[in-house]
Amino acid sequence: MALLILLPALAMIALLILIFLGSPVFFRQKRIGLHEKPFTIIKFRTMLNLYDAQGQLLPDMQRLTRFGNFLRSSSLDELPEFWNVLMGDMSVVGPRPLPPEYLPYYTPQEAMRHQIKPGITGWAQIHGRNSLTWEAKFAYDLWYLQNQNLWLDIKIVWMTFFKVIQREGIQASKQDTMPRLDMIRLAK
Repeated sequence: MALLILLPALAMIALLILIFLGSPVFFRQKRIGLHEKPFTIIKFRTMLNLYDAQGQLLPDMQRLTRFGNFLRSSSLDELPEFWNVLMGDMSVVGPRPLPPEYLPYYTPQEAMRHQIKPGITGWAQIHGRNSLTWEAKFAYDLWYLQNQNLWLDIKIVWMTFFKVIQREGIQASKQDTMPRLDMIRLAK
């Protein structure tokens, strides 16, 4: 139902991405879902595909455009994830799905986040999103896992709406993107 309601907005955003960023419109990436099963998440693309002389992608901060930053700060880049909900890979509420390369870096307790479907929004998102440390995010995910119920999900969706309007917790300190979990855990 959300996809049908959002269809005009999705079409407009797709057109603007074609104008400002070019093709492709969607960003697809493998993520880990329920019971550690991989799936492909679909989001609107927010970065340019710019490479250095060696063929490596430039850092995120050099590839993220003002328009892409607007899509992220307004969470409009997340709207295509309703397709993942329709396909059964995601839920509206749950822990955010992370890339498969992070799997070896979870503690056994943190890995419990895969006992439920990942979500478009979640308890961690309304409590700080990318301004949280990884440890805090995982703690919020585990709290949600132990306390999930319909009323909590309704509260999270309601609070997400206000957090998106306020644009809170979008950036990880002074960075445009969240630091990688594997790099942080390897540095310890």
